[in-house]
Amino acid sequence: MYVYLPPEVDRDPSRRFPVFMDIVGFMGSGAAHLNWKTFDESVPQRLERLVRGGRMGPVLAVFPDCWTRLGGNQYVNSAGMGRYADYLVAEVLPEVDRRYPTLGTPSTRALFGKSSGGYGAIVHAMRHARHWGAVACHSGDMYFDFCYGADLPRTTDTLARHGSDPAKFLREFFRKKKISDEDAHALMFLAMAATYDPDPDSPLGFHLPMDLHTGELDRRRWARWLRHDPIHMVDRPEARKQLRFLRGIYIDCGSRDQYYLHYGARILHRKLGEYGIQHRYEEFDDNHSAVDYRMDVSLPWLYGRIMGRKGMERRKQRGD
Repeated sequence: MYVYLPPEVDRDPSRRFPVFMDIVGFMGSGAAHLNWKTFDESVPQRLERLVRGGRMGPVLAVFPDCWTRLGGNQYVNSAGMGRYADYLVAEVLPEVDRRYPTLGTPSTRALFGKSSGGYGAIVHAMRHARHWGAVACHSGDMYFDFCYGADLPRTTDTLARHGSDPAKFLREFFRKKKISDEDAHALMFLAMAATYDPDPDSPLGFHLPMDLHTGELDRRRWARWLRHDPIHMVDRPEARKQLRFLRGIYIDCGSRDQYYLHYGARILHRKLGEYGIQHRYEEFDDNHSAVDYRMDVSLPWLYGRIMGRKGMERRKQRGD
């Protein structure tokens, strides 16, 4: 796991900092957000530019590696994928506080991510809010009937080329030297099944929600997926109680998202408004790809929510 320390750590060893945790999208890992990029910035470079420009104060940023054999993570506890929510809040956060000069309080931590990371951020807001001060969900997975529904026939077709045997597909997938787009989407669908409908007693450790011969949707199994859909989770009183505990909730999505995530974002935005839950919602003219520039909006906003006016004033007094 990588931890970014701002230059101010060396300038003032007695100073303590808020914590920003970056959870990445499917097929990514935390280390990827440290990479040099053509015509773009890594997340540490972006943070330093925003600090130098007076948009926010310095933060300590955490980049956990939650890569799995199935290609990614949704950052929840699952018997089929692992207890990744517990990993983040019960292992990573205490260790970061122990090793580094953090402010050490949940209210001064922010969680942000895009796509699967955006899903993880909003679900943590609904289930684990006592560990966070604010969250930002960029293009997060939601409205499963739309965003995963299109993958039902596509995955059924891909698995059919492997005898409709998911185990055979996985064996051949791991031997390939080049992964096709169809293979990657099928792997993602299997990863979602392992996340949302795990079963340690089944051959693969999870169930698929469709008949692999006819393609018919198994409504009982699909209902197990929908329990994890943010647009349905928000209807539960306990989830709304968690959301109200936070200092800030940020949600955005491109209006041309190729996975149709803007429709789910609109539903969640409407429901949050109906329930009287304060949040910031933005829809922008773009799709799902290469939208890290949206962090120029969300990261300063998160900083302002968790540090408040006094934190910004102290930053100005120090000349940050």
